[in-house]
Amino acid sequence: MISTLQENTAIILPENGLEQKLKQAEEENRKLIIKLGFDPTAPDLHLGHAVVLKKLKQFQDLGHQIVIVVGSFTARIGDPTGKNKARKPLSVEDVNHHAQTYINQLSKIIDVEKTKIVFNSDWLDALSFSEVIQLMSKVTVAQLMHRNDFNKRFAENTAIAMHELVYPILQGFDSVEIECDIEMGGTDQLFNCTMGRQLQEAHQMSAQTVICMPLLKGLDGKEKMSKSLNNIIGLTDEPNEMFGKTMSIPDSLIDEFIDLASDFSVTEKADLKLKLQNGENPMNIKKLIAKNIITQYHHQNAADDAEQFFSSQFQNKNFEEKVYESVSIHSVLHHEGITTLVELCSQLKNDLSKSAVRRLIQSGGIQVNNIKITDPDQEIELLQGIKIKIGKRSFFELI
Repeated sequence: MISTLQENTAIILPENGLEQKLKQAEEENRKLIIKLGFDPTAPDLHLGHAVVLKKLKQFQDLGHQIVIVVGSFTARIGDPTGKNKARKPLSVEDVNHHAQTYINQLSKIIDVEKTKIVFNSDWLDALSFSEVIQLMSKVTVAQLMHRNDFNKRFAENTAIAMHELVYPILQGFDSVEIECDIEMGGTDQLFNCTMGRQLQEAHQMSAQTVICMPLLKGLDGKEKMSKSLNNIIGLTDEPNEMFGKTMSIPDSLIDEFIDLASDFSVTEKADLKLKLQNGENPMNIKKLIAKNIITQYHHQNAADDAEQFFSSQFQNKNFEEKVYESVSIHSVLHHEGITTLVELCSQLKNDLSKSAVRRLIQSGGIQVNNIKITDPDQEIELLQGIKIKIGKRSFFELI
């Protein structure tokens, strides 16, 4: 059991903390309280979030109590979370909307019916100013400056606002409030999670164990998966989108996706890695990973259909036989039937900024009727039957 819970973990603090907590739960004949906190800063969960959520599911399957702490108060403050500048605080309306979206998506991995979901505004809003000062007195500035991003910004004379210094203290107080045994998070949350240990000890409580999971890299293969970096595979992405995105990951990420994004057995993971080392075509391994991911968040038939769609859409070289999304000419009509390529593509792909579309055109990422066009300002006559390919995975036909 312990080996399963330790699998893929990056940090366990203290080193024997997991074993101690499991022993304590057995001796006291009770469930462990396992905490995961998140600030609802964006409305969608992705495979990076799933790394931690799947570890929570293992604890839940063993009968322990999962507590999701929604940062309904702390999200209104803003946590840099490893960035070199403060995160923009959110409005109450944004927090509530994003939180509900998160909660709806949690059911893709954990049993929400057995999960306790709490909002830290319930207790943090209730603190008096004197109580906040008393809480802050339990932490020194020197301790706060051990946080890497604070230390870096201080050394570079980059501003650090007082509310940012208070943030990890408030997150740590959440652990006091819910009497947490184990706090989960990514490695970028190590400092904030250890603050919970310190504050619990200051309140004469048994200090929580901290378990940090590795950060899954995004589709670029460089930065951690993050919606703000537009390098994610979302848990609510459609199967075809999931498949195409997985196939686009650099080969250097294959092992990481096998370990952190798939739910293959330990033996299956080892076999896939061995095949890769022995010269198996990386594309074949990516297809297996893609189908596994889709099966987790949709179903097996969707995975099979997505593989078939990918083969016909992206491995079939015949431009005419690809599947195109029909778009009414009237929805993009301008200037008596003539528009520029950048304007047309911006309307077809409204999730991309106009500057991003312009760069895509200039780099050769746009085809009109199977002809690559690199001039963003080239005029396009809007005629029925025109076929436009935008990037690698978007195909449109004007009707």
